[in-house]
Amino acid sequence: MLGDDVVAALAEELADADRTNAVIPRITARHPDATIEDSYAIQGVWRDRMLAAGRRLVGRKIGLTSRAMQQATGIDEPDYGVMFDDTVHSSGAEIPVDRFSNVRIEVELAFVLARPLEGPGCTLEDALAATDHVVPALEVLNSHIELEGRTIVDTISDNAAYGAMVLGATRRRPDEVDLRWVPGLLYRNGEIEETGVAAGVLDHPARGVAWLANKFHHHGARLEAGEIILAGSFTRPLWVSRGDEVLADYGPMGTITCRFI
Repeated sequence: MLGDDVVAALAEELADADRTNAVIPRITARHPDATIEDSYAIQGVWRDRMLAAGRRLVGRKIGLTSRAMQQATGIDEPDYGVMFDDTVHSSGAEIPVDRFSNVRIEVELAFVLARPLEGPGCTLEDALAATDHVVPALEVLNSHIELEGRTIVDTISDNAAYGAMVLGATRRRPDEVDLRWVPGLLYRNGEIEETGVAAGVLDHPARGVAWLANKFHHHGARLEAGEIILAGSFTRPLWVSRGDEVLADYGPMGTITCRFI
């Protein structure tokens, strides 16, 4: 495993890249023996620095939970990162492209917890029972590590490539809609680009929430009431640029729009 000084230095590199919208060389190219535990340690140091600077944690993102995303990235297991209050937008938002690097978006569902959720042995049913409501969401990806050749170690270190999220206005309790069959039609500038259904996330998007609760148990932590959990994308990432207008249609769960400026 990497030494504490190396972990701290890499976390500072990523913090600088976040401030300047820069892209740094792959961590695994420089430290080929780095482990997944190392990557979460780097992310943890970065997270703590952000909290110390006054940012407030509002939830977690889960990534790489669908075959579409795993095939798109060449990474075959889920990961997770943290989300801060200043990264949350509402439908209709104008989002400055200059705040991000390698800007892409994904179609997801967000689970808002009514009560704490923890492992071990957390099940799909446990995750649904702990959920207050579900809303449609777009995730804005923000990658500060070069994309070519990256591994899950690089992605996790970079806060699982999370940049921001755009939340829809339609709220549903888990018993009000069959979450497996929530559709996603993703449009850029009026042209349809991606489609999918939420079952693409581990056969049920709430399984991602249960997976995260069990993963947290290994670190002596749990998901807390009120947290927003992005359950993972059920479409491939879509590249966006300044001036692009995005619309995501979730059928019975409404639509999300945003514009990149």
